Amino acid sequence: MKAQHERGAGSVLAVAIIAAVLCLTVMLVPLYSVFAKKQSLAGAADAAALAAADVRVGLEPGEPCAVAARVASANGGRLASCHVDGLVVTVRVTATVAGFAVGVAATAGPPDIRGPTGVE
Repeated sequence: MKAQHERGAGSVLAVAIIAAVLCLTVMLVPLYSVFAKKQSLAGAADAAALAAADVRVGLEPGEPCAVAARVASANGGRLASCHVDGLVVTVRVTATVAGFAVGVAATAGPPDIRGPTGVE
């Protein structure tokens, strides 16, 4: 037989479980949105680097870093840095989501023709 002081204990437990689930949700949703934005920025950085490399090798007209900035912006990011080294272009694209700064770097250029062993 249950004691009189245990009445309603199940309701308190249910409220505590619901509160715990809500707290976890509130903490994890921003974290997952940061991860999703980082994946989106990875695509933006890849596209920006490829576009800049196309300009650098002469396939498209323009200035590599200006084209990279346009492509990064069109894909929801901001070009933080652009480094041109010969025909290879390295870009860093950033954005802010849920108060967190997120950044991704990408490099593009012509393939290395020497092969994996370094011998032509």
